[in-house]
Amino acid sequence: MNTSRGIAGLKGALRYVRAYRDQTFVVKLGGEVLANRSVLEEVAAQVALLSSLGIRIVLVHGGGPQASETSRRLGVEPRMVAGRRITDDASLEVVKMVYGGSLSIDLLSALREHEVHAVGISGLDGALISAHRRPPVTVVDDEGNRREVDFGHVGDIDRVDPALLTVLLDARYVPVVGSLAGDADGHVYNINADTVAEALATALRAQKLIFLTGAPGVLRNREDPSSLVAFADPDDLATLMASGALAGGMRPKVEACIRAATGGVERTHIIGGATPDALLQEVFTGAGCGTMIVGRKEKATYLDVDLAD
Repeated sequence: MNTSRGIAGLKGALRYVRAYRDQTFVVKLGGEVLANRSVLEEVAAQVALLSSLGIRIVLVHGGGPQASETSRRLGVEPRMVAGRRITDDASLEVVKMVYGGSLSIDLLSALREHEVHAVGISGLDGALISAHRRPPVTVVDDEGNRREVDFGHVGDIDRVDPALLTVLLDARYVPVVGSLAGDADGHVYNINADTVAEALATALRAQKLIFLTGAPGVLRNREDPSSLVAFADPDDLATLMASGALAGGMRPKVEACIRAATGGVERTHIIGGATPDALLQEVFTGAGCGTMIVGRKEKATYLDVDLAD
């Protein structure tokens, strides 16, 4: 080990540690990250380090691949439109089992191994997320066709009450939030986890919203990892979306980043969860990792700082 290089790295990270201490990061873990135990343990170790440095972490987990796998085992073929799941009665039972049960436990156990004091909750706990059933809507599918879709027991968020999260964060716990929500009549809704992460980040006025995904970031060409878009604002992404480059599960993530970036979250990121030390690279280095998405005002500030450096 090169001791001098390691110490130089620590010194270089000091300004980031000072800037982010007591700030809130919302980190969304995709199903691909959760499916690989070694990757999950690596992410848990990084979360442990960030938390130990005084950064307030909220984890939001998806689990689409696991829900689809469980659904097929139960004889129900999952249906997806524009990257979003159609949740009929049978599918709702599946997502309750997977998001509210097995995946939460797996993530909590990985965090405990690294001495992170985490608490598993969902949007129903403490009335964290209130939602209503989404009415049939017209969407543009991945083939570019407009169609009307009834998403079933899928909810649209009405309100976020971050009081429970604030209590946990103030006590130095790491909340682990499953993407389920409810309404005043006791109905349970499946909420897209990317949307949940964006809504929580906005409500908490988070410094960063980070998506850990199976892809290295936003790609101009989905088949070419070298086509990574390292930096973008909403206008850049609108152009990519219109070109058809953003399809499947990447679309909801990009849409969530755009809403967050225009709703008060300073910086949003889409990075590869399997990339070694991806979170630490993004937080503690100038080069970062994956794709950074910011609002127009933040872009101008960032570019001014970058040119000054």
